[in-house]
Amino acid sequence: MYKYLIMSFLVVSTFIAQASSVINDERIQDQKDCFSSIFTDYDSWRNFMERKRKRQIKSEEDLLKAMSLFDSTFGKNKFNQYKNNLTCRKFKYQVDGNTVNGFVIKPKSTTKKLPVLVYNRGGNGNFGAVVFGSMMHNLFPIANEGFVIIGSQYRGTFTDNIMLDEFGGKDVNDVIELFNYIPSIEGADPQRIGMFGASRGGMQTFLTLKQVKNVKAVATIAGDYDLLQGLTYRPDMEEMYKHRIPSYDKNKIEELEKRSALKWVDDLSPNIPILLIHGTQDKQVSVKSSTDFANALSKNNITHKLVLYQEDDHHLLLNKENANKELVNWFLKFL
Repeated sequence: MYKYLIMSFLVVSTFIAQASSVINDERIQDQKDCFSSIFTDYDSWRNFMERKRKRQIKSEEDLLKAMSLFDSTFGKNKFNQYKNNLTCRKFKYQVDGNTVNGFVIKPKSTTKKLPVLVYNRGGNGNFGAVVFGSMMHNLFPIANEGFVIIGSQYRGTFTDNIMLDEFGGKDVNDVIELFNYIPSIEGADPQRIGMFGASRGGMQTFLTLKQVKNVKAVATIAGDYDLLQGLTYRPDMEEMYKHRIPSYDKNKIEELEKRSALKWVDDLSPNIPILLIHGTQDKQVSVKSSTDFANALSKNNITHKLVLYQEDDHHLLLNKENANKELVNWFLKFL
């Protein structure tokens, strides 16, 4: 009897584990629901954030303003809508002997295979990592329109060795590896793959595009397509480059040009349409980066669209919904 109960428990446990998996591949490890722990419900998440802000903000008035902004950005109704409509899993996978963190988001109910978007985050190391708030703000609205989204945090993020991130070096392999798992995602159509990224993710997108052949459309937001030129606009980035990019001190120009799509735009396929989005008042990456790149795409007869939001910033705070519509329409058109 005892043995029977143990066996039954193992069978049920295995079934639950399999049922909770979104990527059905034994190489994918530790799939966990994004809507768990403090993110099980909105109030739990909000209370956690309020306690965190209380330690940082001494004024009660400023705390109320901060939480009011939190509610206007997210909100219980929006949270519940996404929780009801979307499946979200965090997972781990292996690349070059490194354990890398990733995530996948998809609509729960669908009767047909859905197009897939590979998302490339901005930032470096833990800075700019895709946490729950950024998922809800940047990715849930896109997935909710009928897309599967898969992305990498890049090697070193959320680990003890954040120095593994080479800012467009070997970490590009972390993105490329994701393509091997797309056929194993429930409800995903591996014949309809797009890719999009923001800020550093724009660089990552085009570096990946050089090595994969099954992407049908691309979109980037506030990307830097000429890193050397970008230093004239934001010279403080050089400290990060020295910190992240191997052999930077010895081979500065070579390493930056490797990561600059403008320098090898003629290598890009004319059959992959490119959407470029940028705010004209971006203080982190000059809008000139996108306008120069668009001009180069025109000279090389590469189908593209340039969308500029006047007076908007790096994060498109004034035009978030408009930018999301541009992204959704672009990928619906070409996927």
